[in-house]
Amino acid sequence: MAEMPTIKNTRELTAYRITAEDTVTLCPLTGPVDGSPTSVFFEIWDPEGVQSDNSHPASVEIFFFVQGEGLAQSDEHSVPVAAGDVLVLPATSVHHIKNTSTTERLFAVTIMCNDLGSQPEDSSMSGFYELVAAGVPVELDPEAREVFHRNAGRIASFAASH
Repeated sequence: MAEMPTIKNTRELTAYRITAEDTVTLCPLTGPVDGSPTSVFFEIWDPEGVQSDNSHPASVEIFFFVQGEGLAQSDEHSVPVAAGDVLVLPATSVHHIKNTSTTERLFAVTIMCNDLGSQPEDSSMSGFYELVAAGVPVELDPEAREVFHRNAGRIASFAASH
């Protein structure tokens, strides 16, 4: 018998900050918990928000920016990013993204390709999805929900193509 498809109502999704002090919120849309080797997140940077440097040894990370502007740092490379841009970070790169606005938030859809842990042959090692879901739950505010739903068609098309 074939497996049932997974369906989620986006109005019921939980968002997280990896730590309480973080200035970036991630809302997992799908991932290994749903049987997918790829994780997809709706990601929100506070004004001037930035992640710590991070790296994914076995995962390519793709960002589709839907609103705002920022600066992406990947190893020794630095590039501006804005709504409509797609950023691809290679596996093993040490990277972070900073929201360059002092008043507006930066929004993106993030796709983690091969999110099965730090070593693909070792499924016992948790991936990025599990790291996020173990974080501090936070409520998506009305503005974030509106940005997500206003861009839902673009987000779905982008996620489906990757």
